[in-house]
Amino acid sequence: MEKKMVLNVLKKNAMLIILVLVYLFFLILTKGGIFSPSSFAELINQNAYVYILGAGMLMCMLTGGNIDLSCGAFVCLLGAFGGVFMIVQGLGTGASIALMLLIGVVYGCVLGYLIAYVHIPPWIATLAGYLAFRGLGTSILSSNSKTGSLAPFPVDFQNIFYGRIFPTEKGVFNWPCFIFGLAAAALVALVVFMTRRSRLSKGYEADTLQTAALKSGLGAAAIILVMSRLALDGGIPTTLLWVAGIILVYSFITGKTTVGRHFYVVGGNMEAARLSGVNTRRVMFLAYLNMAVLTSIATFTVIARSQSAYADVGKNFEMDAISACVVGGVSASGGAGTVLGMVIGATLIGVINLGMSLISLDANYQRVVKGFVLLAAVVFDILSKKREK
Repeated sequence: MEKKMVLNVLKKNAMLIILVLVYLFFLILTKGGIFSPSSFAELINQNAYVYILGAGMLMCMLTGGNIDLSCGAFVCLLGAFGGVFMIVQGLGTGASIALMLLIGVVYGCVLGYLIAYVHIPPWIATLAGYLAFRGLGTSILSSNSKTGSLAPFPVDFQNIFYGRIFPTEKGVFNWPCFIFGLAAAALVALVVFMTRRSRLSKGYEADTLQTAALKSGLGAAAIILVMSRLALDGGIPTTLLWVAGIILVYSFITGKTTVGRHFYVVGGNMEAARLSGVNTRRVMFLAYLNMAVLTSIATFTVIARSQSAYADVGKNFEMDAISACVVGGVSASGGAGTVLGMVIGATLIGVINLGMSLISLDANYQRVVKGFVLLAAVVFDILSKKREK
């Protein structure tokens, strides 16, 4: 019985275990370089868009394996609009952010309507954006700049999406950052034990006390480790706050709300969901409206980091978001997957990218490695389902 429980735990946490092993592998190859404070900050800043887009792609995939192919090209288009608003027209940061969000909402409403009410297949509707938006964004950039790019963005915009909270010089320990980490670690432990208590009071199956203690201990240790490294690199990146906020919000939506459960039900069996009273059209509409809004936020973090809007921004972003979801255990056929799984998948891909960059692996071979990782994740998902059956 104990052996079966151990195997079950290993199976449920397979991707997390793989993440740790991959990190240790690159820790050896880079001779500790991937453990430097700057590497932790780079991992967060480089992959912020993957976490944000991954949260949106998760909601789309839950509805039946649907995806959004247009999000990367829309980043390019929205970045071009942002460059025109802030750099060419000189609009204030607040007004520009509001206008960009409005464009994102309008696009999300149009896309959601076409998919949910006109019944255009999602991959076709978003493929149209994939083909059109980058061309339109490039045209806007070319007509407003001789170099085909717009830079730099205002300092206050950069500080909101690519700054530091209570910044200090690198190498000087940032105590606010570390205290924030301690508070976050305590919150994680509290949530784990409160969840266990809630499940027990309702008569549901719950973790044993030892398992809950192990989960909270490992989670708290991971948070403190990350924040202690960031404390040596100037403080908390604002991108981390955006990412953490979005992860917490979507964890709550998918795990604790009726709307979140509807996404799973629709992905499991859309016709059965409709007959049971779920407004399937509204769920599909919300999935793609939500994706457009999160794409807008991802655009802010990307152009703030690069300090410019250019034609290639957002290239392959849709593939990174899909990969993060699939590697994190989100079912390609819909109805299964978690925000935490997506976060693990995105982190695994980020660690692989960072590790390969640090060892100066050729970019072509980097694509090969990521391709095999994605394929392995899909094979693992299929084999796991077969064993369950």
